[in-house]
Amino acid sequence: MHPLWPWPILILILAVQAIDIDLDLDNPDSIKTALKPITAQLLTHYTGNHPGDNPGNLPTPYYWWEAGAMFSALIDYTHFTSDTTYLDLTLQALTWQSGPSGSFMPANQTRTEGNDDQSFWAFAAMSAAEHALPDPAPELHVPGWLGMAQAVFNTQAARWDESTCGGGLRWQIFPFNEGWMYKNTISNGALFQLAARLARYTANETYVEWAEKVWEWTEETVGFVTGDYRVWDGAGVEGGCKEWDRIEWSYNSGVFLLGAAVMFNLTESPTWRARTQGILNTTSAIFFQDDDDVMYERACEPVNTCEVDQRSFKGYLARWMAATTQMAPFTVDQIMPKLRASAKAAAETCTGGASNATCGLKWTARKWDGMDDVGVQMAALEVIQSTLIGTVDPPVTQDTGGLSVGNPGGGEPEPEPEPVPEGLRIEITDKDRAGAGLMTALVSLLVVGSTGWLIYE
Repeated sequence: MHPLWPWPILILILAVQAIDIDLDLDNPDSIKTALKPITAQLLTHYTGNHPGDNPGNLPTPYYWWEAGAMFSALIDYTHFTSDTTYLDLTLQALTWQSGPSGSFMPANQTRTEGNDDQSFWAFAAMSAAEHALPDPAPELHVPGWLGMAQAVFNTQAARWDESTCGGGLRWQIFPFNEGWMYKNTISNGALFQLAARLARYTANETYVEWAEKVWEWTEETVGFVTGDYRVWDGAGVEGGCKEWDRIEWSYNSGVFLLGAAVMFNLTESPTWRARTQGILNTTSAIFFQDDDDVMYERACEPVNTCEVDQRSFKGYLARWMAATTQMAPFTVDQIMPKLRASAKAAAETCTGGASNATCGLKWTARKWDGMDDVGVQMAALEVIQSTLIGTVDPPVTQDTGGLSVGNPGGGEPEPEPEPVPEGLRIEITDKDRAGAGLMTALVSLLVVGSTGWLIYE
């Protein structure tokens, strides 16, 4: 026979099990309160502030790029809530990982870093500039936030590959990494968005030209963005980028959505307005349930195949949809009901773990699924804080309060060393090497002879 629980204890247990995130989407203070435990739970995964680890790192199984994405989310968290709890930690990570050139090319990431990975760190730096965060201190010897974003842009523009597929970025930076023979949409979409945001911030026409160039290549040359604004994943260079991988991920649509909206904001062009609206319409049809407007990752959630990276994707779509409402205000009435419905559903999954704030992958299920994952937690954070977009100022530019110091020429490869003039070149032969060896031996005997008395004494 099982012992009976005393009623007060039983009631307490049931009450604890029923605790969930209290979220009133019409009350900004309620949203900010709900975000605190969700953000704290996300940071329980972070190890870059532990002794012996490097600032900016997440542990296995998370790749380096997702850490950059997480710090972008934390910069937005600070902007939306005015809570600076994680600001120093975030800025430390960015300055550590940027390197002296600001290009976000750390040597210990060579085996995993692709163009898309580099871009997610550049987005964090760009957001820091757009939210007017103070630049790193001079004694850190790194560029300002704007300079970092420009450095990444310059390194990627230099990698634009006309030798295959008529242009475009390859997925990988280094030929020895798997994926070198693939041109993926997110790498090119990220370059497009970064160029658009730099164009708006600096009013430099070069960035405008590059944004247009990347869009035209993606849509017209290779067709990764279709005429009805579906966005494929990419294609291999062996087939001239015409044998598309037609899988559709939410962040591919999102990265082009915000880039197009920024270009509309900058140019007020009907063309960019139509592109923004077209991407938004298709994105709404593909990544939101018809009956309740809740976002989901259609390629993997229904069949339970979402891998580590993919669990975070819809968080970036939420981030970029929210930002789109500020760049293209005509989208507000279409976007905000979807973000609000998704935020409410996401919050209902955040009932897990010891803190009762660990979130689930499937917002459509409206309950915690037992997962405790960086991407899952970050996506919930992103969509919930996106509902605060109407309470904050839009991103600044150099003319509207931007403080960050830029460097339009930053991050470019060092020039090749000057060749040695023909007359000064000396070919080293085997006789030269033998002579050098004999000379080394004689010098050694001389040193021993001249210092041996020290040992004797």
